[in-house]
Amino acid sequence: MSDPQHIDPAGNTQAFRAFAERKDPEAAPEKQSLALPITVAVVVAVLVVVAVVAYLLL
Repeated sequence: MSDPQHIDPAGNTQAFRAFAERKDPEAAPEKQSLALPITVAVVVAVLVVVAVVAYLLL
């Protein structure tokens, strides 16, 4: 006998669509996790460029 808690999503189209469109907390992390490091890197790079330009002008 099959496990009643395991439902095969391929059983019908409606069940498969619901399975494919659900959002699991265990799913791959969102791309937002890269936004903060990239933003920090850009801000640091801009500050370095401003500091070099200010040094050269003085």
